[in-house]
Amino acid sequence: MSKILLHGTEAICEGAIRNGCRAFFGYPITPQNEVPEYMSVKMPQIGGVFVQAESEVAAINMVYGAAGSGTRAMTSSSSPGVSLKQEGISYIACARIPCVVVNIMRAGPGLGGIQPAQGDYFQATKGGGHGDYHLIVLAPSSVQEACDFTYRAFDLADKYRVPAMILADGMIGQLMEPVELPPMRDLSELPEKPWATSGHYGKDRRVLNSLIIKPDELEPHVNELKKTYDEIYANERRAACYKTEDAEIVITAYGTVARIAKSAVNVLRSQGIRAGCIRPITVYPFPDDAFAACAARSCTKAFLSVELSLGQMVEDVKLAVNGKKPVYFYGRTGGNVPDESEIVEAAKRALESAAKQA
Repeated sequence: MSKILLHGTEAICEGAIRNGCRAFFGYPITPQNEVPEYMSVKMPQIGGVFVQAESEVAAINMVYGAAGSGTRAMTSSSSPGVSLKQEGISYIACARIPCVVVNIMRAGPGLGGIQPAQGDYFQATKGGGHGDYHLIVLAPSSVQEACDFTYRAFDLADKYRVPAMILADGMIGQLMEPVELPPMRDLSELPEKPWATSGHYGKDRRVLNSLIIKPDELEPHVNELKKTYDEIYANERRAACYKTEDAEIVITAYGTVARIAKSAVNVLRSQGIRAGCIRPITVYPFPDDAFAACAARSCTKAFLSVELSLGQMVEDVKLAVNGKKPVYFYGRTGGNVPDESEIVEAAKRALESAAKQA
């Protein structure tokens, strides 16, 4: 199949459309404006629905209604806009409605800036809104993955009846690369949704509700959600490992930073330092098994988490390593992105510190 040149935001749209997304609700904010722009053109062409909502709050509640009817629905925003959607996402999670939310992260906190950042990791992976819930969170590091992961996100959301999120920094959203598009899905092939409020007169009443007043009813409902999250953890952890088999220093990063970290690994190797890289593909569920496997090897001396934040994913890395090896952190924030040489030097410092602790 031939490839076409797309921005990351456009690739996300194509991944959604080609796997049956027929309803999009959004509101403009940089650096994801190309998503609603692209969907506003494409959705009417395929019999879908596009609505520019009056706010981010309205958009996520429109997703609640459309996805609750069984339609594959999506919304997108960037950092502060996703914050405004959190109440609706919590409601959707409680009601067990599958959908896809896209966050093209920008620098913060507050309105911040429009440059790439990864300061929304906690928000994405720890719930974000109120209550006990999780999203499946996929983190692409290329434009091809932006397309492929969005395509897969709809299937995962339907399989487990949970919201799924595409978590990409602003650079992935604005990057332009060749993409091989997946085939257009036949809507008749999509799985049945016997829970959907599809207006089938005369059949059992279907209710999708997040208001469960009685404690003895809410507790078992939340426990059922927990069983789903446990199943997701058991089945859906994904990571890409690069030269980790004999690595003395394991660098970990996701999104744009993972591309730079992989280059840093090659530089370190050329200098005689055995480096490797673990790139989480799912940041929820976190691929702790990949980290545990490296931590168990005698050759591995230290881990280095590199992020566009003050240090968020590093907490999950520490939990995964479980004290078996030291874990260090290097981050840039405010929209700044580390270059290859910064990561190389940070890895060398981590190895030196680990040697002193040994």
